[in-house]
Amino acid sequence: MPNITVGEFHIEYEQRGAGRDLVLLPTLLAEMSVYDAVIDALAAKRRVTRLNFPGFGGSAGPIGDTVEDYADLIAETIQALGLPAEADLIGNGFGGFIAGTLAIRHGHLIDKLVLVDTGPGFPDPAKEPLRILAQKSSTEGMGAVLEAAILRMFPEEFIAAAPEIIATRKQRLSAADPLLFANAALALTLLDNRPKLGEIKNQTLVVVGLADKTTPPDLSRELHAGITGSQLIELPGIGHCPQLQDPAGFLAAIGPFLEID
Repeated sequence: MPNITVGEFHIEYEQRGAGRDLVLLPTLLAEMSVYDAVIDALAAKRRVTRLNFPGFGGSAGPIGDTVEDYADLIAETIQALGLPAEADLIGNGFGGFIAGTLAIRHGHLIDKLVLVDTGPGFPDPAKEPLRILAQKSSTEGMGAVLEAAILRMFPEEFIAAAPEIIATRKQRLSAADPLLFANAALALTLLDNRPKLGEIKNQTLVVVGLADKTTPPDLSRELHAGITGSQLIELPGIGHCPQLQDPAGFLAAIGPFLEID
């Protein structure tokens, strides 16, 4: 896949389709392939650009240790790719934390915002698992966090029922740079966008799987409460990655808001 140079970074991206632009940001627990099950449907209606963060896929380069650093990088990448301000943005998990932060800092660069299984910041008790993931990946490698990552991505019933998807997820995540994975995990422990949610002026849809144990539904409800005029859709029985667990349900949830149904 192509790479674009953005400052000292090399960012891997893929573009498909034609029409109004749509940018996809993945969760920390995956890379751009987390959208494989919905990319064709989205690209049938939009020009879709999906990106990898530094340390995932072909994206490389040092990155600062805050979510704001990642948001600034994605803002620069959007500009480097020449995407218009009419582009809509979807972020899942870590990508959602970045998307929300980007809307606070660079909201003029995008139009509609879709925040999927994410939040304004983690409460203190939920930060410890992120620190453990960072410590294990940086000292023992990605193999040490694969099982924990899968449990954070999907409900146990889905894990048992979808062995091929689980095997693919493990294979893809195992290729991540362990130090940059740790850097991203620790960045999440520093973020608190709660006082700034009112600064988001983009039309916003918040989507959350009610079985998500990684970013529990209450975090999405905080986003909904804090972002003026936002919509909230809750998906029963769905975990952290609805676009993988229930592609049709995910498309049905975002379709009316993005006018792609």
